[in-house]
Amino acid sequence: MSMKDLKPTDYPFHHKTKTRWKDLDAFQHINNAVFLSYFEDARIALFDRWNLQPKGKSLIVAKVVANYYKQLLHPSDFVIGQKVSRVGNSSFDIQSTMFNEKDEAISDAVITCVCFDFDSQTTQPVYDLIKNDFNH
Repeated sequence: MSMKDLKPTDYPFHHKTKTRWKDLDAFQHINNAVFLSYFEDARIALFDRWNLQPKGKSLIVAKVVANYYKQLLHPSDFVIGQKVSRVGNSSFDIQSTMFNEKDEAISDAVITCVCFDFDSQTTQPVYDLIKNDFNH
C-alpha cells in the first residue's frame, strides 16, 4: 500500500485544522510551502503530548520529505494523521498525512526529529514517551 492509499484510521494521532485565506497563492490554491506549516502545527501538538518545551531536553527537525497528491483549496477543513514510524538511537520519524473531508490524501511527509539537549548542545537517546508511541 502506498502512503497516498492510507486513511485517517491508519493513524493514532489526529490534528484537525482549516485553511486560511492568507495561505493562497497566485494560482488560487494553498501554496505548497504552507503545507510544511500545517505539518509543523500538527507536530507541535504531538510534541505537547510528550510535554516537550523549546528549552532543555527537546527536539529538533533534521529532515523533511514531502509529497503532494492533490490541490488544497480555500476554504477547506482537513485533518493530519500522524504516527511515529521509526525509532533510532537519537532520532525518530513522524509519518504525517493530510486528508481532505473525503478522507483522500492531499499530501504526506516524513519528518526526522532528533532528541536534543539545548543546555548541553548534545543529542540524546530517544525519549521513552516517544518509544512508547512507536509501539502503538
